[in-house]
Amino acid sequence: MCLGVPGRILSIEGLVAEVDFWGVRKAIRLDIVDAPVASGDYILNHVGYAIRRIPLEEVAETLALYEALIRLAERDDLMARDVRGEIAAGGSSAGSALQAAGGEPGGGEIGGGDV
Repeated sequence: MCLGVPGRILSIEGLVAEVDFWGVRKAIRLDIVDAPVASGDYILNHVGYAIRRIPLEEVAETLALYEALIRLAERDDLMARDVRGEIAAGGSSAGSALQAAGGEPGGGEIGGGDV
């Protein structure tokens, strides 16, 4: 099974977006995303490619589900450990991501921190 990680687009230059994942900023390719995207949109990332634009009405639910997966995963779960490590590296928590999204247009930066 593959996991698509939600993130918020901060900026776009050509086919590359700077995306915030709970305070961790990464360059993500936009070659195969399913719909046009703009700064402020949320996407699902898989191995460095945006594969889906998350509709505004699904952002809060998607972030809450992702946060629940992290909370429920066992401590020795390698995927959960990796996600926790990325969140810790960004200096913020997944909880602030959910608050930042808040269902408002454009949401907020996930975690709001720089890496």
